[in-house]
Amino acid sequence: MKIVMILVPVMLVLVALGIVLFSWAVKNGQYDDLDGPAHRILYDDDKDKIPDDAKQPGKESGEDQTS
Repeated sequence: MKIVMILVPVMLVLVALGIVLFSWAVKNGQYDDLDGPAHRILYDDDKDKIPDDAKQPGKESGEDQTS
């Protein structure tokens, strides 16, 4: 039973140390995403650049619209 009196405070100190180290790592940017911006440039975002009249089905560019 004496070992419990030693292990519980040691465990609490280790948990507190882990929390301090984790908060230090978050503050200093250790968990920042460095690969995300490099891969994000490769995503296809041309859907916003297509004109609205080109999106409508049934209309073709060479077809006469007046008939």
